[in-house]
Amino acid sequence: MSETIRLTAAQAMARWLSVQMTEEGERFIEGVWAIFGHGNVAGLGEALHGIGDALPTWRGQNEQTMAHAAIAYAKAKKRRRAMAVTSSIGPGATNMVTAAALAHVNRLPVLFIPGDVFAGRRPDPVLQQVEDFDDGTVSANDCFRPVSRYFDRIQRPEQLLTALPRALRVMTDPANCGPVTLAFCQDVQAEAFDWPLGFFEPKVWHIRRPEPDAGELAEVTELIRAARAPVFVCGGGVIYSGAEAVLADFASHHGIPVIETQAGKSALAQAHPMNYGAVGVDGSAAANALAAEADLVIGIGTRFQDFTTGSWALFANPARRLVSINVQPYDAGKHGATALVADAKVALEKLGALLGDYRAGNADPRLRADWLAAVDAHCAAPAEGNALPTDAQVIGAVQRAAPEAIAMCAAGTMPGALKLLWQPSQGGYHMEYGYSCMGYEIAGAMGLKLALPDREVVCFVGDGSYMMANSELATAVMLKVPFTVVLTDNRGYGCINRLQIACGGEEFNNMYVDCNVEEQPQIDFVAHAASMGAHAVKAQGISDLEAQIAAARGRNIPTVIVIDTTAEPGPGDGLAGAGHWWDVAVPGVGASDKLRAAREQYETWLQKQQIAN
Repeated sequence: MSETIRLTAAQAMARWLSVQMTEEGERFIEGVWAIFGHGNVAGLGEALHGIGDALPTWRGQNEQTMAHAAIAYAKAKKRRRAMAVTSSIGPGATNMVTAAALAHVNRLPVLFIPGDVFAGRRPDPVLQQVEDFDDGTVSANDCFRPVSRYFDRIQRPEQLLTALPRALRVMTDPANCGPVTLAFCQDVQAEAFDWPLGFFEPKVWHIRRPEPDAGELAEVTELIRAARAPVFVCGGGVIYSGAEAVLADFASHHGIPVIETQAGKSALAQAHPMNYGAVGVDGSAAANALAAEADLVIGIGTRFQDFTTGSWALFANPARRLVSINVQPYDAGKHGATALVADAKVALEKLGALLGDYRAGNADPRLRADWLAAVDAHCAAPAEGNALPTDAQVIGAVQRAAPEAIAMCAAGTMPGALKLLWQPSQGGYHMEYGYSCMGYEIAGAMGLKLALPDREVVCFVGDGSYMMANSELATAVMLKVPFTVVLTDNRGYGCINRLQIACGGEEFNNMYVDCNVEEQPQIDFVAHAASMGAHAVKAQGISDLEAQIAAARGRNIPTVIVIDTTAEPGPGDGLAGAGHWWDVAVPGVGASDKLRAAREQYETWLQKQQIAN
C-alpha cells in the first residue's frame, strides 16, 4: 500500500501547486493573489499561510484587478508561467468573471479558485449563495463556465487528484491555453483526506511544439511559391511560440513584408526593415497598402479579429488567397483559409527549408520610410502655445524619453494610437485588446513589471479607464513595484465620443460636458494617486512630460504623470493613409441629415465587405 499524508483539501492544493515546475526549473504557478472572505479564508487561507514562500500569497484591492495583474504576468511570460487568484463566494467570485473573459479571449493562462457553497448543503442557503428555484446544483460560480477553458467544481477532496492535473494540462496546452476555474466548495476545502505521497512529487510541464501535417505544409509552400505579392499578418502566436527571430530571418530572406496585429506588435522591432507596421482599422498607410494589394495573406498566430481585417473590407485584391498558420485548428480554418496547423516557429522553419531561394517582390522600402517619417512629424512636439497636446504628441514625447520602454495599455483612444504610432524595440509593446477591458491598465502594468523587472514599463491610461479601476496602485506601492503611468485627461470618454460622431450621432453621455450632471467635475488625479502612495505630478506640457518620465526611473514606487490633452483630433487624423473602415452599425432610420449621411456611407462600405466563411 502506498504511503499517504493526511492534509485538508486546501492544503493539498497548495502543496501540489507549489511543485509544478517549468522546464527552466521555476514554479509554473508563481504565486496566488488573494482577497479572503466567507468561502476561502478558513480553508484556502489557512493552507496558503501554512505553505509560506513555497507558494507566495499577495493581497490585492479588488478581485477583478488582481486577476488582471495575474493575466498581464502570464502574457509577459509568453504563457510559460502563470499565477492563481482566489476569492470568497458571491461578489468576490463574480468580480473575477470579467477577468476570466479577458483571459479567455486573449488565450492566456490563469487559475481561478473562487470559494463556493457547501457541498454538504448543511447551512443551505449559506451567506451570499445564489439560489436557483429550479436547480439545486447551480451556484454563482457557474458564471465562469462560458469564460473558462476548463471548469470544475470540487465537491470532494479526492476530486483534486484528477482536477488539478487537468487544470495544468489546459494552462500549458499551446492550442487550448486559457483560464481554468476550480470552484472550491468551502466545506471541502477544510475536509481532511489521506493523500498518496506520490501526488506531491515535483512535475515538469513541457509545452509542446506541434509539427505541421505534410500535406498542409506542401500546399502552403506551393501557395507561397506562386505568390507575387504575399504579406505576413503577425499575431500574438508568434510571440508565444518564441518565433520572433525566425520570422525576422524568414521575412528578410524571402522578401515578405510583415504587418502587425495588436497582439503581434513588437514581435519584430519597428527598426526591422521588413516591419511595415500596424494593419487594419488602426493601421498604417504602408501596411494597409500592402494588405490591399496582397495576392496571398499569410496569417501567423492571429485570430483575424475585425480590427485587423478592417471587417474584411481591407484585403480587397480579388485574386487574394488566405493562409492561416496557427496552433489552434479553430483559428487556422477561419474565413476559408488554407490551414497550416502547427507551432509558429516550427512552421516557419519547415517552410523556409522548402522555399529555398524564393523571394517576393512587393516589399517597398520607400513605402516604409515615408510612413515612419510621417509618424515622426505627426508625433513631434507642438509649437509653443496654449493649445492642449494631442494623444499623438503625448506618444511622441514618451517615445523620445523612453525608446526602449514597454508601452502598455488596454482601452480607449490609446490602443489604436499606440498600435499606429508607437515604434517599439522587440518586446516593447503590451496591449490587452482582445477584450479591450477598461480598468486593466494599472493592474496590468504591475503584473507586467513583476514578470519583467528589468524592463521599463510605461502605462498609458485615459481618465475614463483610470476612474474605473486604479486601486492596485496602492498594491504596487506596498510591493515596491515601479512603473510609470501617463494619465491623459480629456475629461470624458473621448474615444467613444468620436465614434458616436462618426456614426452620425449627437455628442451624448460620453464627455462630462455632454452628460446629465448638475456640476462639471474637477477631479484632482494628482492628489488621488498621491493618496495611495504613488509619486504623482502634473506635467506642464510635452517637454515637462519628457522630463518627468526620465525622473521616474530612479524611484522604487509607481509614478503617475497627469497631462491634460485635447479630446480632438483622433490619433490618425491628418495622417495620410492611416486607418481603415470598421463595421459599426449605423441606425437605418433617423431624423438628422448627418445620421442619414452616415448611413449612406455605411451602406457603401457594406458593399465592399467580403462574406466570411
